[in-house]
Amino acid sequence: MYGFINTCLKSLVIEKYGEETWDLLRVKTGVQDTFMTYEVYKDEITLQLVEKACQMLGVSPEAVLQQFGEYFFEFCKRSGYDHMLRTLGGNLYEFIANLDALHSYLSLSYQAMNAPSFRVEMNDDGSMHLHYYSDRRGLCHIVPGIMGAVAMDFFKTEISMEIISQSDEEERTGKKEHIVFLVTQRPIVPPKCSNRPTVQQNNKQISSQTIENAVNKLRDRANQVSACPVRKKNHWGTIRGIVQFGRGKMLRGFLPVYPKSLWVDVKTFCNGLPFHIVFDEELRVKQAGVSIQRIVPGLQTMGIRLDQYFSTVHPEVTLTISNVRKFINSQFVFRTKREMMPESWRERPMLELRGQMIWMESMECMLYLCSPLLRNLHELEERQMHISDIAPHDVTRDLILLNQQRLAEMELSNQLERKKEELRILSKHLEEEKKKTEALLYAMLPKHVANQLKEGKRVEAGEFKECTILFSDVVTFTNICAQCEPIQIVSMLNSMYLRFDRLTTVHDVYKVETIGDAYMVVGGVPVPVSTHAERVANFALGMILMAREVKNPVTGNPIQIRVGLHTGPVLAGVVGEKMPRYCLFGDTVNTASRMESHGVPNKIHLSPDAYRCLKDKEFEITARGEIDVKGKGKMCTYFLVRNITAQENEILGRPAKETDSGRESSQSLHDDLSKGSLQITCPQATQEEIIQNSCPSIPMHYDDSLLFSDKGGHGDRRGKICDPKGHRNVQNGRRVEDDCINKSREKQENENARVRSHFCVLI
Repeated sequence: MYGFINTCLKSLVIEKYGEETWDLLRVKTGVQDTFMTYEVYKDEITLQLVEKACQMLGVSPEAVLQQFGEYFFEFCKRSGYDHMLRTLGGNLYEFIANLDALHSYLSLSYQAMNAPSFRVEMNDDGSMHLHYYSDRRGLCHIVPGIMGAVAMDFFKTEISMEIISQSDEEERTGKKEHIVFLVTQRPIVPPKCSNRPTVQQNNKQISSQTIENAVNKLRDRANQVSACPVRKKNHWGTIRGIVQFGRGKMLRGFLPVYPKSLWVDVKTFCNGLPFHIVFDEELRVKQAGVSIQRIVPGLQTMGIRLDQYFSTVHPEVTLTISNVRKFINSQFVFRTKREMMPESWRERPMLELRGQMIWMESMECMLYLCSPLLRNLHELEERQMHISDIAPHDVTRDLILLNQQRLAEMELSNQLERKKEELRILSKHLEEEKKKTEALLYAMLPKHVANQLKEGKRVEAGEFKECTILFSDVVTFTNICAQCEPIQIVSMLNSMYLRFDRLTTVHDVYKVETIGDAYMVVGGVPVPVSTHAERVANFALGMILMAREVKNPVTGNPIQIRVGLHTGPVLAGVVGEKMPRYCLFGDTVNTASRMESHGVPNKIHLSPDAYRCLKDKEFEITARGEIDVKGKGKMCTYFLVRNITAQENEILGRPAKETDSGRESSQSLHDDLSKGSLQITCPQATQEEIIQNSCPSIPMHYDDSLLFSDKGGHGDRRGKICDPKGHRNVQNGRRVEDDCINKSREKQENENARVRSHFCVLI
């Protein structure tokens, strides 16, 4: 089928059931999203779409096909075929009788079209028998939908159609499925009652004597010769009066007048109609036009059988006189047989003739009035014919020239449609690449900062009254570097940082930077949140657990890290133009770094300010005591031990197992994932990637998460966390809010989660 049919089906699904339904249907059937109007597609695509649509919508195929038939009629009207369809006939019978002629005309442009065939018979009770022939089985229920819509729209009648016969006609050469519908009609609006007589009643009141007197009067005046212009005017006025006799309506009783003998000699008839054939009931040729004799010289031998030189293309039946009389209202297309053509024609495409059959009862012969079926000038040249070979009165001459222009327009339209589809695909790929680029950019810079840089704006620094900063490093990292190959160090750091990056998504903290083995994270920047300390504390606990999964390349044992936390104010902004970075400035950064450097392996070191933020929360904290901190003097610090209420899987952002009693170690979970093929057959980088994909990040719930999402702002928290004066004209707090509140946090998290470390590419 042509793409026009599939496009119509797509339009129906989108219009009636929504674009999401079409996307799901397209995925289930595995077909493309767009169909070219003038391109031929396999019938299986359309049948598969209909079958899957029935399953998805839970309706019968008959209902889907009937609805498609109704919509197809409307789709054709909107596509510019409205006037063409309206001119097929003045009633439903004439409309159906001329459908084959319409398909024949459309086949000039749609050369690969395999349309069904229709034949209609009028019954005495006003009902009709509609014969439907097709090569495609199971689509007959489209016909009631189309015919019902046509009758309702064009002829203001309602119809009912039921199948009374269904068979396969083996004697047919094609379109073997034969369905017979019984069609009954009834007007939508009953005729209005009126006291005025109808036109038919008026015509009945006109007696035959009145008509004869009027005709005699007209004949008498016509025999009179006069040069008077007034008399001539009265003469034509009299004719108009006779023709429009009876309230302005033409007479119903028109009878044609035939001459006593045919005033055309045989030679003139054969020259004037160069493409015609007369044959009898035994298909023996009695007469042929001069042009067809020149192309098929065998026809010059009178008495030869027509089926020796021609085969029937349409209707697809065996060439017998009974089949011809059965389909006499259809257009007949004959094709010459190659083996019967002259040697000069053997290498050319065979000539096709299209025309109508007329039964001559008095002579018991059939007259085939036809013309060459040529779609364009190229086909005319292939058969070494010329326009002059066609009679001047034959519209085929004009049709060839017009269709040549039409085909050129169709080709141009097809090229434009293809270019449009290519641009759509390129635009889609460009959008996908843009999302990847944005995801990478948002992984390096805060989203609102990245958007300002893309727009070419200057990013001003912003002051945050309170946030929590974390530093971590690997214990004895210098010794490890001295005893290992560089690629081993890179692999170890990549394995560790992949796990830490995953935790930033779980707890919604911002990764500032990594320098060597140092990892820096901040909570409450760039988006102020009231639970910044809890987020960073849980993140630190997750780091300790994740570090156990990373092996020391020297000893083979889990690596050890030191973690330090501090809470306080910072100034944040972008520095530099090439490879810009979002950096934090202030004494809070230095103090957090000191907590890490003065920490203990596998311990989370808290400053007094960080302790004050966490002491009333659900955390177990022990005092370390007073220590001498470089540049700070004596400080009373603490160790964060654990989260009292949260399970390890919750802190790590992993789904809890059904058998989890509440404290399953993360190391055992990792062992379950890494045993088997991951342990030996996969390289380290591949293992890390599989681990990341097999354990989806589940964001941990915090009290301000729902508040932030529901209220869409943090105005209630701003006085407690972010000093509104600190942003002044430099970085207004509303800039941060607008970007981060209007866009979904979760979307950014998912995008960032897809970004892999540069170390993966290096490895």
